[in-house]
Amino acid sequence: MMWQHSLMSTELFDLSGKVAVVTGGSRGLGREMALAFAANGADVVIASRKVENCEAVADEVRSLGQRALAVAYHAASWGGADQLAERAYAEFGHVDILVNNAGMSPLYPSVDAITEDLFDKVVGVNLKGPFRLSAVVGTEMANGDGGSIIFVSSIASHRPTPNELVYGAAKAGINNLTLGLARTLGPKVRVNCIVPGPFLTDISKAWDLEAFSRSAKSGFSLQRGGEPNEVVGAALYFASAASSYTTGALLNIDGGPR
Repeated sequence: MMWQHSLMSTELFDLSGKVAVVTGGSRGLGREMALAFAANGADVVIASRKVENCEAVADEVRSLGQRALAVAYHAASWGGADQLAERAYAEFGHVDILVNNAGMSPLYPSVDAITEDLFDKVVGVNLKGPFRLSAVVGTEMANGDGGSIIFVSSIASHRPTPNELVYGAAKAGINNLTLGLARTLGPKVRVNCIVPGPFLTDISKAWDLEAFSRSAKSGFSLQRGGEPNEVVGAALYFASAASSYTTGALLNIDGGPR
């Protein structure tokens, strides 16, 4: 039978011997992805602003039998991207998976109240930093054994609300960058993008969850927000051999339109 000649599912998603770098890896979706990669055999670099939070996740990775490195990283810093790449390569010698997950979307009272400082910070964290880190690591991947770059965008890139205009614009830039880098870094490097909807991470603790639950019933096909671990399937798909013929793809995981 055909199945006898195909990879078993455990082999398709096996990351043994791989090294993954996850920005924004200390909490939320980033933490879920970092632990899933480790559970499937990868060593993991966890990068975020507060190194003590990264160390906590690094300890979880080590408890799964994998090596881990915690790095303090400000995602808007051009030089910080270079330093993160240097730390990862110095520690492990190679990077096979890069997840650009760090992001921010601060609130503002009105569109005309958006300051230049807020605009620059949001674009810096959500677009500038991911571009630089992907350019540096992606070039190394292309010159070496290849790899997988995974961006994390947002449905705000398609359907921004009045509360996330700059964030949505920056994430739309990430969608464009996914396609552009897929063409730039191919054929050895695959570049894909997860486009999440609302996930019930620790950030959701600041939401009016009753109001959100009501709006989700009318706004999403699945009528709820996502649980953090529901990002894992998409992340493992893009990180592994399961997506060996997929690049430049945008995958919505948003509960579906209503």
